[in-house]
Amino acid sequence: MRYFTTMFRGALMAVAVISAAGDLGAAGQRPGRTAPPLVIPSLAGGDLFHFYCASCHGQGGKGDGPVASALNRRPPDLTTIAKRAGGRFPTDRVVQFVSGDREPSSAHGSTDMPVWGPIFQALDPQDKLNRIRIENVVSFVESIQSK
Repeated sequence: MRYFTTMFRGALMAVAVISAAGDLGAAGQRPGRTAPPLVIPSLAGGDLFHFYCASCHGQGGKGDGPVASALNRRPPDLTTIAKRAGGRFPTDRVVQFVSGDREPSSAHGSTDMPVWGPIFQALDPQDKLNRIRIENVVSFVESIQSK
């Protein structure tokens, strides 16, 4: 039960971060500005990563996003997943972690990181699109692996 409570709290935090991303510098903005959408229309892995993941993991996936310093634990450097897994990117394992189909471990980071399967499901009930979103984010993460 603690895992699900922590996961839900992490999911709410992620949605709040995404919502607040459009409010940065709000003091100088004109009234009536609408918040950015919670679900972006693009299914491209890079677009999804930059919209949903970069606030914590950074634009380059190195764990240096703008909110990383506010977290209890620094987000991991996603560019070294393959290196830490013996040189091969563990696609299926990463999909399971991101989607929430597997309990978190030290390889995934703390339970503070939201898993995107339930978040995408809450934001958009189209299962097929959510699976595509997760697979594309994971493909993007695989593409940024250090050599």
